[in-house]
Amino acid sequence: MRINFKNLTVRVIIGIILGIVVGFLFPEFGTKLKVLADAFIKLIKMVIAPIIFFTVVIGIGSMGDLKKVGRIGGKALIYFEIVTTFALAIGIIVVNLVKPGVGFNTEAVKGGDISQYTKQAEAANHGAIEFLLGIIPDNVVAAMAKGELLPILFFAVLFGLATAALRDKAKPVVTLFERLADIFFGIVNMVMKVSPIAAFGAMAYTIGTFGLGSLVSLGKLMASVYITMFLFIVVVLGTIAKFYGFNIFKFIAYIKEEILLVLGTSSSESALPKMMERLEKYGCSKSVVGLVIPTGYSFNLDGTSIYLSMAAVFIAQAYGIDLTIWQELTLLGVLMLTSKGAAGVTGSGFITLAATLAAFPMIPVEGIALLLGVDRFMSEARAITNLIGNGVATVVVSKMENEFHPSTEMTLQDSNITLAK
Repeated sequence: MRINFKNLTVRVIIGIILGIVVGFLFPEFGTKLKVLADAFIKLIKMVIAPIIFFTVVIGIGSMGDLKKVGRIGGKALIYFEIVTTFALAIGIIVVNLVKPGVGFNTEAVKGGDISQYTKQAEAANHGAIEFLLGIIPDNVVAAMAKGELLPILFFAVLFGLATAALRDKAKPVVTLFERLADIFFGIVNMVMKVSPIAAFGAMAYTIGTFGLGSLVSLGKLMASVYITMFLFIVVVLGTIAKFYGFNIFKFIAYIKEEILLVLGTSSSESALPKMMERLEKYGCSKSVVGLVIPTGYSFNLDGTSIYLSMAAVFIAQAYGIDLTIWQELTLLGVLMLTSKGAAGVTGSGFITLAATLAAFPMIPVEGIALLLGVDRFMSEARAITNLIGNGVATVVVSKMENEFHPSTEMTLQDSNITLAK
């Protein structure tokens, strides 16, 4: 079997293997390579804000009918909140059962420089009222410049509603934003090409700092995350799909090209334009797809929610911190808010996790450094889960609105599958 070295995932795997070797043989040098991962995360962070802004405005602004926007948006947001809460809860339950962080050596991480993650986390280190007020930006341009995701989301919704109210007059603006969004997705694709170098630096840092023994606990965490996301897709999303009259496995088979694209780029954003086209062909109306998918990329990150809940408890376990049931319920509540600020782009998970931990002083924020070496693999899993989750959400809302009309092609495909059986 010939190995395709042009494939991004193959190159990332090679980068990780080389990182393990360098970190083991030259640990002191390996610890210095963390800068490669830091630079990569900064490159991704620089495009998160405009991507969220453009996609949300396009989704809302292209609909025109404000009553329809409110009705569809309301149903979508209620669905998002219920399903992501399930995802968070399942993550916390599994990580408590498996306990992947128990026995992890965290001595080396103390005093580590993670200021690039904690700067954006400071906003979470206050009460609920201040947190909610913080969603309203004092200055939109400043919020964009600082990458403050929740204020950007808030402004994007208002901008989208104002755009929708103008109907045809705002079409040139929506078209411009669509082209700008395409450009920013192109930037993401360019940045993703250097992800093997970032993976190399991250793994070299992890092994050089924590030793090969860290791979056991990290591998256990990875396995736990994969199993949890698989169960979530099959059980939770599968049950929802069955209730609304479609099969989760057939749906996954239908969007397999988009899933492979996400697997290669480790970002669900890379498949957004194609996913919207596929869902329209599947039978969802253009207006529902235009609102639910972009909004879901900010509010319905099922895979990211699972990752955040499991990662937070993993860090607590690694530091020997035994969280009470009330502390975990509080953590669940905070994650319900902070997870909405995570975009479906590689790197944002660290920021959101740091923001969450800032509200829990008993869990060291520097513990996020423990996850750098294996985040790429977990990123692929959560990006795929995010993609499937948002696809299911779009079909469900379309069916709720009676705006699901399967094409003749899709009906024939289903008939052929049934006859083949």
